[in-house]
Amino acid sequence: MYGEMEFAKKLAYDAGEIMKKYFNQKDIGDKYKGEDDKKTIVTLADTEINQMVIDQVREKYPEHGVFGEEDSFGNDRKILWVCDPVDGTAMFSCGVPVSVFSLALVIDGESKLGVVYDPFKDEIYTAIKGEGAYCNSNKLSVNTEKLGDVSAISNYDSSSRYVSSSRTYQKDLRPAVDLLDRETYLTSIGSIIRASMLVASGNMVAEITAVSGNKNMDVAAVKVIVEEAGGKVTDIFGNEQRYDQDIKGAIISNSVVHDELVNAVKNNMV
Repeated sequence: MYGEMEFAKKLAYDAGEIMKKYFNQKDIGDKYKGEDDKKTIVTLADTEINQMVIDQVREKYPEHGVFGEEDSFGNDRKILWVCDPVDGTAMFSCGVPVSVFSLALVIDGESKLGVVYDPFKDEIYTAIKGEGAYCNSNKLSVNTEKLGDVSAISNYDSSSRYVSSSRTYQKDLRPAVDLLDRETYLTSIGSIIRASMLVASGNMVAEITAVSGNKNMDVAAVKVIVEEAGGKVTDIFGNEQRYDQDIKGAIISNSVVHDELVNAVKNNMV
């Protein structure tokens, strides 16, 4: 897997250069995609990075496929590179520097390798299954906070006491989110994957996203990185899931609070 990791890291750094090229520019090609009730934003950075990944995988590993946010090829193959070119595109289009590039090597539905790159802080998160998780070569470890320990601190970089909730959750999950909001501090930084890296590094307790369907690229790299840091990643009902197909949202946690979050979802959905 070391050759694949070096390949993934190079793609991540190249993606970061593309992100910085378009960031804060007047014309980044941002536009809506999707149906009226499920609109999301796509930019030139998204499409250019996605195509770069496809081109590089085709050249280096022609027997592999790519499952991308904007475009794919061979996404029914056993070995897939699952890519989110710019996670947090809405924030990116507004000039807020929280977006990241994410890439996972998924074999038979299981995440074996993950890379997440934040070009604004020059932080690269990496993990190979069974070999630990790292940020810029520093070993990562989740925290051991409980929900009752969580307090409201405005600067997430200095806090190890956050639970994050994706604000694009489905309506039927709102009662669970409201319950958690009364018990702990909820925030959203506009990038599921960036928040999940804060879980892996011990700066956040958990990330919850109920975005379902074709969103495996939001969690594929997160799965291996967070779990290699000692955390836990499941769907919102606490079940394992494949990352080469549609997913049922995700709960990404330090593992200490995982069952409590799963129960909050199961018992408070309408």
